[in-house]
Amino acid sequence: MDQEQILSRISSMVDDERTLRDSLASGAIDEATERARLGAIERELDRCWDMLRRRRAKAEFGGSPDEARVRPVVEVEGYWS
Repeated sequence: MDQEQILSRISSMVDDERTLRDSLASGAIDEATERARLGAIERELDRCWDMLRRRRAKAEFGGSPDEARVRPVVEVEGYWS
């Protein structure tokens, strides 16, 4: 995934978050459903932001951004614990 694809994916997930919040507010879904779906989106957003930062760092320091790989959720989420 290149930088533009990652940014597009992030934008799409932010839109999904808004849609979920609107669905909860309108009563279309319950809180448990919203929480579960938001949790999944937030974890994927963390992975995308991690990938974007790593690609940018590689480019800044003379490496190839294409060498950066998506890390598992457990690894990315472990940074914030």
